[in-house]
Amino acid sequence: MNFDFEKYSTKYTDKKLFEKLKKFSLKAGKKLVYVVLLLYYTLQKDNVPKKVKAVIIGALGYFISPFDVITDFLPIIGYTDDFGALMMALAVVAIYIDKETKSRAKSRLESWFGEVDESELEEVNSKL
Repeated sequence: MNFDFEKYSTKYTDKKLFEKLKKFSLKAGKKLVYVVLLLYYTLQKDNVPKKVKAVIIGALGYFISPFDVITDFLPIIGYTDDFGALMMALAVVAIYIDKETKSRAKSRLESWFGEVDESELEEVNSKL
């Protein structure tokens, strides 16, 4: 999957991101939401280069966009392409994700989903 992150960067705003998460987080699932939160909190860090932030913004813009490779309105499979794009972005930014970033993302995730078992996040954390 070759992905043009820049194409979707105009779709991103904090407000749109959290509106999408509020509306679709249960449907999207814990793993996808965790990746979004990891990227979001990494974007907030001062030590992350602009080029890396551009990748994050593009990936989050892709997640926000309802009309991507597989439309988000399709049951079950609607977020599979989003997860793939977000995981590609995560691979690019992984060196900037520290324990504090993971802790903030997990804490926010638990505020929305309740207690989250580490095993539920292992697929994502193993890539970091």
